[in-house]
Order: sequence, then structure tokens, then C-alpha cells
Amino acid sequence: MTLWPIIPSIGGGCAQLGFKSGFVAIIGKANVGKSTLFNTLLGQKISITSRKPQTTRNRILGVYNEPECQIVFIDTPGIHTSNRQKGLNRFMNKTALSASEDADIVAVMIEATSLFDDLDAGIIRGLADKKSPILLLINKIDAVNRTHLLPLIDKVRGLSDFHSIVPISALRAEGIREFVGEIKGLLPEGQPYFPEDTLTDQSERFIVGEIIREKIIMLTRQELPYSTAVVVDEFKEDEQRNLLSVSATVFVEKDSQKGIIIGRGGGLIKSIGTAARKDIEVFFDTHVFLDLRVKVMRDWAKNEETIGRLGYT
Repeated sequence: MTLWPIIPSIGGGCAQLGFKSGFVAIIGKANVGKSTLFNTLLGQKISITSRKPQTTRNRILGVYNEPECQIVFIDTPGIHTSNRQKGLNRFMNKTALSASEDADIVAVMIEATSLFDDLDAGIIRGLADKKSPILLLINKIDAVNRTHLLPLIDKVRGLSDFHSIVPISALRAEGIREFVGEIKGLLPEGQPYFPEDTLTDQSERFIVGEIIREKIIMLTRQELPYSTAVVVDEFKEDEQRNLLSVSATVFVEKDSQKGIIIGRGGGLIKSIGTAARKDIEVFFDTHVFLDLRVKVMRDWAKNEETIGRLGYT
């Protein structure tokens, strides 16, 4: 087992001749920083992030290219034990765990800043029968005294036969080169799975919907983000006018939630739309017209059929 030193480094590189490619699943409990790492690796925001847990709902692929290798990272929903919205939660846990089934490498993430708990241990033990190499990522090292890491490493290293333990700060990009270097040494030889200019497997509509949902999470409180889904109804590009026209529907579970999303005099939905439009313009490098509507679909998060209809597949 390799343990990287806890210092910034400029390293990495495919150690063997011949092109390499493979899939790397990033798993862990909710809110440990998987999506932040995913975005840092790709150099662009693809997966939405928030301090609120259970932000990521779908499995998202991100494609990392170097001249000698291609790494397909899989961002997954946070594994959790919450009873909130059981249908959606079952879907999210199943999505996260299934991502590790066919991955060439599994990266399981824990936090340096919080107590290592039974859920962390359970996730690691659940990987015991995996044939793929397992990397342990200890995230948020920028927020703790480095001496805190050694007792944590001693506690977790006996739970699995980790190929390596890599302390990182996904937010500050510390340890990222070491992490990628470990992956390169484990990748099988093979052809790229995606064209070199591919960034993600997700559609433009999906990315727009996720940007809108992120702004809802940022601007609302308590339970409301977990009762919200976004569907992009219209996506039209006008290249001559350098304009992207988007129409989207925000679904909630109750009439009272609809009123909250709209806000007094339509103030909150306007703020959500303004914030989302700015990020969409940055991502697509074009002017954006965004029309948002709010509809009630009662108890959608508890119904597996409705969950599928809203795009969680």
C-alpha cells in the first residue's frame, strides 16, 4: 500500500508505453466533496455543489484527457441513511453503489474534518469483494492540522486492502496530481472511450437543469431543495443572434412549496433565474434568455415511476 506524503507535488505521468484508458468511480457519503473533486479534475463546473447534503442525484461522467491516457471519472450521489423521500433516496443509493460495479478503479472519499463514522466504515467494507483497485481519498486536509491525519489513517487502513491512501483538498486542488498519478499507474491499456473534445456524457439540457437546481438549493432553506426537480422543456440555439433560449419547469410536491419558490411578488423565482442565467451564459459562452415556471407534482420524490419521468434513470 502506498501513502502519498502530505505535501503539494508536481508529479504524475503514465509510467508505461501505450495508451491507457478506464473508468474511475468516486463514491462516499453525502457532502464529503465528491462533486468538488470532480469539477476540479475536469477544470470546469459540470456537477453542482452545495453545503447541503444529497445535492448530486444522478451518475455523471466526466472525461479527463492527456496525450497518453483518458480517465473517465464517475461522480455519484452521496450514500446516506436518511428516510427523507424514500423513493428518491433508494434511487440515489443504488446509483452510487452500482457505479463501482464496473469501474476499473474505485476512489472512496472520507473527510479529514469530521469523525469517521459507521456509514464511512460500512461503505468501505461494502467494497471488500471488489476486484478493482481501491484508492482512499481523505478530503479537506486544508481545514485541519496535518497531525490529525495520522490517527485517522491508522484507524481506516485496516478496513480494506487499499492500493493507496491520498490526502487531498478538492477545493484547493492539493494532492490532485498525486491522485491522478496513482490512477495512471493502474489504468489498463486500451483505446479512448470518448472523443478528445468530450467533457461529459450528459446532455446540454441536463447541465442547464442542474444549474437551475443548484440556484434553488442556494437560495432556499431547510427541506425545500429535496422536494424540487427541474425539467428543461425547451432548448433553442440561435447562432446568428448568439442567443440560447431556455424554458424550464421547477416541480415541487406541495402548493405551499410553490409559493415559497415563487416568493413575494415573484422575487425569489426572479433571483433564481438571474443567478442561473449568469452561470448558463458562462458555461455556453452565449447570451441566454431563461423562462422558469413552477408546478406542483404531489409527492413526486416518493414515487419511483414519477422519479423516472423527471429524468432520474
